[in-house]
Amino acid sequence: MQYESAKRSNKERSDATRAALIAAGRELFTERPYGEIGTPEIVSKAGVTRGALYHHFADKQALFAAVVDAEAAAVALEIEQSSPQGTEPGDALLVGGRAYLDAMAVPGRTRLLLLDAPAVLGHAQAEAIDMSHGARTLHDGLGMAIAAGTMPPLPLDPLTQVISSAFDRAALAIEAGGNRAEWETVLGALLAGIARPS
Repeated sequence: MQYESAKRSNKERSDATRAALIAAGRELFTERPYGEIGTPEIVSKAGVTRGALYHHFADKQALFAAVVDAEAAAVALEIEQSSPQGTEPGDALLVGGRAYLDAMAVPGRTRLLLLDAPAVLGHAQAEAIDMSHGARTLHDGLGMAIAAGTMPPLPLDPLTQVISSAFDRAALAIEAGGNRAEWETVLGALLAGIARPS
């Protein structure tokens, strides 16, 4: 029993250290570009040793990947929570699109996910992270719209990539000072143009 308690306690400490490193990484990587941040700053911010960093992550890039994954998951959660059960698939796509833009308005998140992640991790890994989170919610939403007959049966993967790219471009433009209402109007028109006429 004591052994089980010690094991649980060690796991809790390990999980807390990992969480502290990811939280510190998130704060730093959303404030400044990846190349401007060194591991001494990360461990100092997390309040752990350098050895603890390398126990949990192979290197700074591995920690960065974990931060990107956590931020992408947070975006997906906001999208998923934006549409109540029973929302029509077409409406859910519009509501989810607005939720995506809301989620990407968190300071530093657009640069982290759309600029730094592909540059640091490579396009394939950044896309795989996106596909397991935000792009997955879009993929699922488009699939439901096609199944419901509110969108034509277009190839789902290319359709997801085209619409995801449009929303990513909007997030970047809005981050740079673009008019969000104008971008939302265009994105809504894009979705309406693809949709089947009622």
